[in-house]
Amino acid sequence: MRNLMLKLIDKLAGFGLDKLERALLFGAGLCAVLALITGSVRLDLNWTAFLFRWLHVISGVMWIGLLWYFNFVQIPSMPKIPDEQKPAIGKVIAPAALFWFRYAALATVVTGVVLALLNSYLLDALLLGKFQGGRTTYIGLGMWLALFMAYNVWSIIWPNQQKALGLVPATDDEKKAAARTAMLTSRFNTMFSIPMLYFMVAAQNIA
Repeated sequence: MRNLMLKLIDKLAGFGLDKLERALLFGAGLCAVLALITGSVRLDLNWTAFLFRWLHVISGVMWIGLLWYFNFVQIPSMPKIPDEQKPAIGKVIAPAALFWFRYAALATVVTGVVLALLNSYLLDALLLGKFQGGRTTYIGLGMWLALFMAYNVWSIIWPNQQKALGLVPATDDEKKAAARTAMLTSRFNTMFSIPMLYFMVAAQNIA
């Protein structure tokens, strides 16, 4: 099985699979073919709502995945990296990761709002189901937690990271303070991500 998979990967490499955009294109194509073969595509309102739920999940995976990458990998690893190697992180990797991080947060919010509108529960969820429990209360809690997190990404983390990474002019003291603020806010979002994910899943699985 392992050898067969390696041969398949080697064959696909000939089609440019080493390029990310090709891998994404092939993945989307494979998804479309399988969806059509299995009959899971239906051009109606229910399928449209499902499509936005799928896009919402994809965006959320990117967003929370990068949030956890920063907090589980990059931030703890920085003190262990030699000073001469740190510019590679600060000038190349971090700006790219932060680009996808903040736009994944935006995409998660936008697709979530569209999904809520299509399913006619946006207002009820924002009102937390009037605290009566059940699906709209759960998803409302998840939505509010996610909205606070997205606000933090764009209004606190990104502006401070721009200073910390030298993307905008700042003194050394300002860079140090900005890095700490961005880190603490990222930790705050990591804390919020745990109940946010719980209630988003609970809304789909707990009556």
